[in-house]
Amino acid sequence: MRKLPRLFLALCLTYAPFAFAETVLKRGNGTEPETLDIHQSSGVSEANIQRDMFEGLVTEDAFGKLQPGVAEKWEISADGKRYTFHLRKDSQWSDGTALTADDFVYAYRRALAPETASDYAFILWPIAGAEAFNKGEQKDPATIGVKALDPQTLEINLKAPTSYFLGMLMHPMAFPIPKQAVEKAGKDWIKPDNIRCNGAYCLSEWTPQAHVKLVKNPHYRRAAEVKIDSVYYIPTEDQNSELKRYRAGEIDITYDVPSDQIKTVAQDYAAEFHSTPYIGTYYYALNLENPAFKENPKVRRALSLALDRDILTEKITQAGEIPAWGWVPPVDNYTQQNMEEKSLDKAARTKLAQELYAESGYGTDKQLELEILYNTSDNNKKLAIAVAAMWKQTLGVKTNLRNEEWKVYLSSRKQKQFQVVRSSWIGDYNDAHTFLSLFKSDVGEMNTSGYKSPEFDRLMAEAETQTDAKKRQEAMEQAERILLADTPIIPIYYNTTQHLVSPKITGWENNVMDVHPTQYLGLVP
Repeated sequence: MRKLPRLFLALCLTYAPFAFAETVLKRGNGTEPETLDIHQSSGVSEANIQRDMFEGLVTEDAFGKLQPGVAEKWEISADGKRYTFHLRKDSQWSDGTALTADDFVYAYRRALAPETASDYAFILWPIAGAEAFNKGEQKDPATIGVKALDPQTLEINLKAPTSYFLGMLMHPMAFPIPKQAVEKAGKDWIKPDNIRCNGAYCLSEWTPQAHVKLVKNPHYRRAAEVKIDSVYYIPTEDQNSELKRYRAGEIDITYDVPSDQIKTVAQDYAAEFHSTPYIGTYYYALNLENPAFKENPKVRRALSLALDRDILTEKITQAGEIPAWGWVPPVDNYTQQNMEEKSLDKAARTKLAQELYAESGYGTDKQLELEILYNTSDNNKKLAIAVAAMWKQTLGVKTNLRNEEWKVYLSSRKQKQFQVVRSSWIGDYNDAHTFLSLFKSDVGEMNTSGYKSPEFDRLMAEAETQTDAKKRQEAMEQAERILLADTPIIPIYYNTTQHLVSPKITGWENNVMDVHPTQYLGLVP
């Protein structure tokens, strides 16, 4: 046998490691995750990670569009109430064990169990029996309309035809979870040593306030097409620090961009800056249990009308956001609704705000004093300062600001420990229902203001059971008009997203859902 030259061997040994070097992606991810348990989390930062770790019956492509996931195909009954999903026979968990229809049954039952206390359980309420079981009105989980016909066939029965149902299944609440791991480890099932994933990646380590590391799942159905070996999700609540880390090459994709630097960043990093419309609304929720707001819609309207949304978006946020005079942002098959006062000029709105403020019992002799709660973020802080200044100038309201780290903020919000709280709702699917359903009186903590309106509830119930698309749309539009008149919230703007994406990244596609699963991305040397 011919011997290889020593120089050739030396070169092979020298360069071999580079040929097999791990491809690592570093993503800014906003807040520190509350938890990675899909039934206990509620934020975008958690969902970003969960979409890499798990895959539902359907999933999204690089453009955010729906495509088959664990289910390779499905049929819908003629009445639109029964969905039969056929799972891929090669579906596996990250330990190589088979993923079956029973894993979905188990996941949905756990999500809806009252003891799980999931904020997002209402997402699954379109399923027959789901709402009654979640509310404790029905004790038998078998009454939920989800059953495994065989290991590869899942049947879901709905209480009424639901046009957005498939889109809803892209939400993490509809992902499967590994029954054996959960039953063995309990609440610790989500820890690296216990977890099993069925997505493109799985949890490797979680160092709080430093990073969440995911590694490629070799048992994922598309593993051969996944280009990045590991991804670090880095908490970046301070947008200025995140920008510095991006400039230093420590982060490949930013979660956001500081609002006061957007113009500069857009010029300096023109090819790397991405600003895209986002299916979401940034708003302030008013605690209707607070004496200042309870039974006092006039003061709520006064506070809303005192805000100059044009200045807030043009001078403060500066990222192309659209001033919001309604709650539901632009979505398919829906006509945007606006507050009646949108048609007034600034002077007329200011005059009306002052009149309503006086009629509500406040004025020179008795000024309202408020506190705005927001989660730690430079952009949230700048907006809160501007809002407080407008309330002071127009109405005389004294406003204090209180910022809290994400987990503490979520706890305060859930327990109604606020007067005014900054919030943002990102649509779970492209339909007005995902926005309006938040204000039904029975959805629990996700109804941040504690809003209750029998007429609003009636219209939403009509929309949820209406088979005529036009009548369904009309019912929701009427419901939104009632919501806007009652003013439990103050919409401020319709979201846009801003990211800096390294030129080394391939496969990035802007989309209104702002979902960018790592499995579709690549890194060039």
